[in-house]
Amino acid sequence: MVISAWRLLCIWTLIGVQSFGGGSATLYLIRRVTVEQQRWLTDDDLSRYWGICQIAPGINILGLVILIGFRVSGALGAFLALIGLLLPSAAITAALTSIYALVRDVALVRAAIAGVMPATVGLGILLSYSMFRPLMSSARKQGRTGTVVAATLLLGSTVATMLTRAPVPAILWLAGGVSAFAQWRLAARRRPE
Repeated sequence: MVISAWRLLCIWTLIGVQSFGGGSATLYLIRRVTVEQQRWLTDDDLSRYWGICQIAPGINILGLVILIGFRVSGALGAFLALIGLLLPSAAITAALTSIYALVRDVALVRAAIAGVMPATVGLGILLSYSMFRPLMSSARKQGRTGTVVAATLLLGSTVATMLTRAPVPAILWLAGGVSAFAQWRLAARRRPE
């Protein structure tokens, strides 16, 4: 796939301009553009890249943007994707922060901000569903055992996060280890003796 540097920068800048609502909203927007519109990735690719970003330190969205940019156009693509995402959103954030400092005590402004929260949660739920589908589809292809392992890890990590103070990287690494072990055992069972 050949894409000009200018077009790549424009696409990521447009994503950066629309990146309101936090990480979930931005991730959903990235998915819509890269999977549905541009077809640079499949749902499985995006889920895999996002999984890689989850086990790395730092800001996961930026890691994802770098991975996608690199896949599309190498090192230049990674740089342009990162710049395109960051510059407009940083400029808009600085401008809105300045404006908000002036109007934060206005009742209408407080009411509007209160309305943003449910919308953000709704986008997060939609994102979760769009990430869940390819995960379970891939697990089903591995058979009943793959589906059970994926569902168990999904529920187990959710419960562990809710009920414990375990660090997120520990939960992610443990889930990855359990999945790798289950995959290894499944492969060993399938090998002819």
